[in-house]
Amino acid sequence: MGVRLMVVDEHRLLAEALASALKLRGHRVLAAAAPAAGAAELVISRAPEVCLLGTAAPAEPGVFDPVVRIKRERPQVAVLVLGPVPSPRGIAAAFAAGASGYVRHDERIEGVERAIMKARAGEAAVAPALLQGAFGELLNPAAQPDDEGQRLLQMLTPREVEVLVRVADGEDTRVIAAGMGIAPSTARTHVQRVLMKLGVGSRLEAAALAARTGLLDRAGASGG
Repeated sequence: MGVRLMVVDEHRLLAEALASALKLRGHRVLAAAAPAAGAAELVISRAPEVCLLGTAAPAEPGVFDPVVRIKRERPQVAVLVLGPVPSPRGIAAAFAAGASGYVRHDERIEGVERAIMKARAGEAAVAPALLQGAFGELLNPAAQPDDEGQRLLQMLTPREVEVLVRVADGEDTRVIAAGMGIAPSTARTHVQRVLMKLGVGSRLEAAALAARTGLLDRAGASGG
């Protein structure tokens, strides 16, 4: 009954949380995390029925190259792109590369599971709300959306940004404290401040919000 799945995302916390939720719903999850560069090789070697492939930047050139390679070498694998709210061009690029669907990082588990079942059945899997948003943007090209990732990044101090990146990597309070050379109590305070500023109630929600808005990529670019 369950589907043989892979969840492949650069952010280990997101990948493992989604994999765990899918396992609880009776699916067989083969792997949970991998860097973007190795995603195609991992999927090709394991050959699941459906792969959830994470991306933080669906509009970037070449971002769907792993999808192209997977479909070329394992055409029977249905690939669902897991990413932030995309532009119409992002959705089109995912399908052009051979993806079976597009699922938002913060989609409820029921929605993710519906997309998985559609993809396995050979159907296109895109939430109606995503399509409506895409068509709305196509019909209103002059309306520029707010850059939510940049806005959120400006709310955080450099130290809080580092804490958020570590949270997204799955580090607990003690590991964060050791990595930053601060006391665990201080690290805990930083985490609480990040959650408060982002308006979320948990570390997982913070990581999902950061991934959906591209905040983590912006943090990496500004820090490096």
